Amino acid sequence: MVQRVGVIGGGQLARMMIPPAVELGVELRVLAEQPGSSAALAATAIGAADDVDAVLAFARDVDVVTFDHEHVPQDVLRVLVDAGVSVQPGPDALRFAQDKLEMRRRLSELGVPVPEWAAVEDEAALQAFVDAHGGRAVLKTPRGGYDGKGVRIVSAGVEGADWFADFDALLVEELVDFRRELAQQIARRPSGQVALWPVVETVQRDGVCAEVLAPAPGTAPDDRVRAVCAEIAVGIAEGLGVTGALAVELFETTDERVLVNELAMRPHNSGHWTIDGAVTSQFEQHLRAVLDLPLGDPTPSAPWSVMVNILGGPQDEPIDARFERAWASHPAAKLHTYGKSARPGRKVGHVTVSGEDLDDVVYQARAAAQAFDD
Repeated sequence: MVQRVGVIGGGQLARMMIPPAVELGVELRVLAEQPGSSAALAATAIGAADDVDAVLAFARDVDVVTFDHEHVPQDVLRVLVDAGVSVQPGPDALRFAQDKLEMRRRLSELGVPVPEWAAVEDEAALQAFVDAHGGRAVLKTPRGGYDGKGVRIVSAGVEGADWFADFDALLVEELVDFRRELAQQIARRPSGQVALWPVVETVQRDGVCAEVLAPAPGTAPDDRVRAVCAEIAVGIAEGLGVTGALAVELFETTDERVLVNELAMRPHNSGHWTIDGAVTSQFEQHLRAVLDLPLGDPTPSAPWSVMVNILGGPQDEPIDARFERAWASHPAAKLHTYGKSARPGRKVGHVTVSGEDLDDVVYQARAAAQAFDD
């Protein structure tokens, strides 16, 4: 019998689940927010993630519900569970990706290394934290932030005034002195099996992931940093009861610590390289995991893979024309389009190149992506 996976959210993550679903013989259904979404090829219903009736009607016709994003309200998730729907990851895990304060509290309870932090309810409390941490700190809204939104560096309590008007408490953290950002991806199925890809290095520009180098340079299979990142990811996945794909975003500090920054309980931008650079991609693995099927081999298929995001895209011509030129000039590059209209800063696709020499792979990936900026 063909199994049906229902994905709430019609973005590019749902879109990239379509090819592995076909290969696995899985029927993919998507609840998209609007017609013409990135995942329109598989969209079978239109509805908002906070519309409990639309979500419940969609879920009744699938074997498991999973997500393109974490923004499905807890009360909607609880209705699904109460109706007997298999929700992967479940609401008890997903809440820690939805609320940064809850995430920080739970990770601290589990003994996971995180930046020094506090929940602050007013400007005075924020000022006290800033004063105790060298005069600068990172302020975050507990919910709704992504790609640099909902995050700001502050040096005075008054700089959080507008956010205090919208939230009962905000998350404030020490400004970490880090040498680079890393991401560790793991998949876990409900029966407990886990699989990990090598830790990768991510390069951020204006709060948005611009490049991913896989594996992170300097992290050999027996490297301490790789082992620490893997141990952290397994501890989080098991400690929070995560099912499906989990991305753990990390800081490697200048004093050789590894600290957890953020969590994403779904396929993640830092794992797009796995589509072309690993035996089993994060999207196939996510589908296997939420269906509680044996997990695939996460081994890289080449020594190096580099992914470069295409941000914004051309404003003066159809993006397909740029893809055609990039394909012609860089045939070794794998180009992925998200079916989105171009606008400044928007992720409209990505490029991946794999190979033996890191310098050459980086050059080829950047050059192919540059075709969209020329």
